[in-house]
Amino acid sequence: MHITRAMMNPLISPGQVSPSSPDLRVVSAFNAAALTWGDETMLLLRVAEAPINVAPDEVAIPIITLGPDARPNITIHHFHKSSPGLDLRDPRGIIYQGEHFLTTISHLRLARSSDGGHFTIDSAPALFLSENYEEYGIEDPRMTLLDGRVYITYTAVSRNGVCVALASTTDFQHFTKHGLILPPENKNVVLFPERIQGQYMMIHRPTGGGLGGLQMWLASSTDLLHWGAYRPLMAKRLTMWDNVRIGAGAVPIRTSAGWLEIYHGVNAEHGYCLGAVLLDLNDPSLVLARSATPLLSPETEYERSGFYSDVVFTCGATVTQTPLEGEVVQIYYGAVDETTCRVDIPLADILDHLLTPVPLGADFLVLA
Repeated sequence: MHITRAMMNPLISPGQVSPSSPDLRVVSAFNAAALTWGDETMLLLRVAEAPINVAPDEVAIPIITLGPDARPNITIHHFHKSSPGLDLRDPRGIIYQGEHFLTTISHLRLARSSDGGHFTIDSAPALFLSENYEEYGIEDPRMTLLDGRVYITYTAVSRNGVCVALASTTDFQHFTKHGLILPPENKNVVLFPERIQGQYMMIHRPTGGGLGGLQMWLASSTDLLHWGAYRPLMAKRLTMWDNVRIGAGAVPIRTSAGWLEIYHGVNAEHGYCLGAVLLDLNDPSLVLARSATPLLSPETEYERSGFYSDVVFTCGATVTQTPLEGEVVQIYYGAVDETTCRVDIPLADILDHLLTPVPLGADFLVLA
C-alpha cells in the first residue's frame, strides 16, 4: 500500500490548545472525530487536562461536580503516592482501594482547516461536562452526517461506569445533548452515514469480560435514541495482529465494494494498530473481508513514545479526490494518547489490501 504520513505530523499537540480552566493544563489533544463540512475539515478533539501545581510525591485526580445551578465545578482529589492500596501502574488512571479514577478529565474541542493539515483550534470547549454521568470526562467522539444534522457519539465516564451518549449540531456553533443511548459498559460507537433497510445502524463495543471477550457488535434504531436488534459482528483473532482487543474507529465509508470500517486492534507486540474490515452494503452483519495485517502500526517516534506508548488510534477519517491517486482516505489518528496526526492511503489500495477473505472460523476462536 501507498501509505503517507502527513509531513506536519503531529498536526495538533497539547501546547496548541488553551486549557478550559486556570486550575488545569492540557496534556493531550487526540482521538478526533473528523468530517468534511463545506470546504473545511472539522475535527472534534478529545482534550485531556490534568491539575496544575501537583507535588512530586502526589497524584491528583480531577472530578467534575454539579452545583445547585447545574454549573460544573472542578474538584481536585490528592493522593500521596505511598498511600496503601494505591495502584499507579497505568498513567491513564489510578486504582485506590479498589475504586478506579482517571488522572485526566476530557472534554471535546473544535478545530477546523481549509487544507486538512493546518488547523485553527477554538479557545473554548464545544462540548463540556454537564451531567452526572460525565463527571470523569467525555471522550473519543465520532461524527456522522445524517438527514442534514451532524450526530456526535461519545464516551461518557463516571463512577457509575462507561456509557455512550449522543449530541448533535447543524452549524458547529450550537450543540444539543440528547442523553445516554447505551448503558455501561460500552464504547467505540460509530453510526453508519445512511439508513440501511430503513434503520439507523451502529457498531459498538460492549466492554465485557469472560465469555466472548471484547467484540464489536451491531445495533439498529428507528430514532437514534432507542437501540435494539443487538448482534455480534466480529471478535478478536487469537493468532493475528488484533488478538487482545478490537473496536470501531472511523465512521463507515460507503464504497462500491461494501462499507469500509477502519478499526483498531491491540496486540502485545505492537500495541494499538489500525486495520480495516469490509461489510456488506445491505447487510452489515456480513463480513466480506478483513485485514490480515495492519494498515498502520506505531513506527515513528511520535507514535511510539509519549503519554501511553505504542498507540495509533482513530476516531475519524475523510475521503478526498486527488488527480493522481483518485479517492484517498485521510485517517486522523491519536498518537500515544497525546497528539493528533494524519495518514493518507488511497482507497483502492485499502480495498486491494482486503482481498484476502476472513479465515474460516478465525473470528470464533476466542469463543471456544
